[in-house]
Amino acid sequence: MRNDMNRREFAQSLGGGFGAVALTELLANSGAYADEPKPNLNGGVHHPAKVKRIIQLFMNGGASQMDLFDYKPELFKKAGEKFDPGDGQLVEAATSAPGNVLKPPFEFRQHGECGRWVSDQLPHLAKHVDGMAFLMAMQSRTNVHGPGSYLMNTGFLLPGFPCLGAWVSYGLGSLTDNLPTFVVLPDARGLPYNNKGNFGSGFLPVSHQGTIVNTGAAELIADLKAPASAKFITPEADREGLALLQKLNRTHLAASDNDSRLEARIKSYELAAKMQLSAPEAFDVASETEATQKAYGLDEKPTEDFGRRCLLARRLIERGVRFVQVWSGAGGASNNWDNHTSIVKELPPMCLSTDKPIAALLGDLKQRGLLDDTLILWNTEFGRMPFSQSSEGRDHNGGSFVGWMAGAGVKGGTSYGESDPWAWKAARDVTTNYDFHATVLHLLGIDHERLTVRHNGANRRLTDVHGHVVRAVLL
Repeated sequence: MRNDMNRREFAQSLGGGFGAVALTELLANSGAYADEPKPNLNGGVHHPAKVKRIIQLFMNGGASQMDLFDYKPELFKKAGEKFDPGDGQLVEAATSAPGNVLKPPFEFRQHGECGRWVSDQLPHLAKHVDGMAFLMAMQSRTNVHGPGSYLMNTGFLLPGFPCLGAWVSYGLGSLTDNLPTFVVLPDARGLPYNNKGNFGSGFLPVSHQGTIVNTGAAELIADLKAPASAKFITPEADREGLALLQKLNRTHLAASDNDSRLEARIKSYELAAKMQLSAPEAFDVASETEATQKAYGLDEKPTEDFGRRCLLARRLIERGVRFVQVWSGAGGASNNWDNHTSIVKELPPMCLSTDKPIAALLGDLKQRGLLDDTLILWNTEFGRMPFSQSSEGRDHNGGSFVGWMAGAGVKGGTSYGESDPWAWKAARDVTTNYDFHATVLHLLGIDHERLTVRHNGANRRLTDVHGHVVRAVLL
């Protein structure tokens, strides 16, 4: 080793790549760089970052692209006819026999200066299209919920891999030390397909997994404070108990330093102690003005749950949480975007519950100046078929679906890609899950090919061995 090599250069020489960044951050936090400034990971690692924090809105179940954003006149012209894409192409469905062409049961209109077609089921969101970039030809490798949700969240079809939020937490670290880095706000009706697997840390240290906050529970975070009946638990006794617990845990960790679960547990105790002071204020949406609560739909039953979580997401990123994931829809055959039985009956309630809150979130972030460094993502695991299932439902379709993004670094009023005349398959400028993840990491100042961790003999990354940045939708 060179005699003139400083400590940071030494850290970066220990394996190189992104592991060195994590080690640098660890040493900086521990005070090992007392004579050097802490590296500015918040401004990007491999190139200047446009985005500091992310709110991802995930529509669980497979939102129907041709009934929301992908307007196809052909579906109206050929409604009721046998679906025949021509050229002898084989037509199959995931859970049913292909039916006849099913036209969208809702009106479409063009909105904004960009002229984006949007269903009349999303009237509030339609007002913001000039600030959004649409990925019109997204494509999945599967049409099954479990693998599809894993792929959209982790980049792999199978469980056991870190999700996007965990990679972001691992790569960039925290913006605050009194709230979690990665928070998940599931639907009050239940967890999505794969349950907690969608927000796990995989082979990354356990401390990077999503912190689940159940907003439908009486207590958002269980046991954050002592019960009123426990009069003997005083602030002084609490501090002494935590100090003893930390001492015992650190002693145990010294003998088991290869177990990230123990380290994560210690960190969670330390964070919980800090959250006793910070969380009550951060989660107090009642402190927002009446006008703000009404804008998010907290005064209406259909929008109250999702609206509350969108408002909470804004409050959390405002206070330093780096990645917040807000889910719409629970796992199962109903109460989600998996509309097998009836598009006309099942899709409107999901649109109604999310349209106003998402529009309010976009407007609120813009008004507060938070869109300058915040990225908003709208995703689903795959789309639906252009033909009917039973009489008026739609089956799963991994061939084409739509996602959009808005905020920092995004070129508003644009779109990329195009599906075929039926919205059956992606036809031009396809966006894979890997391309999507590569683009998000790029906005965070990360080269997706260099964000790697050695695991079981392979350099693993979020985008596996694939992925290209979709620069057409970026500033």
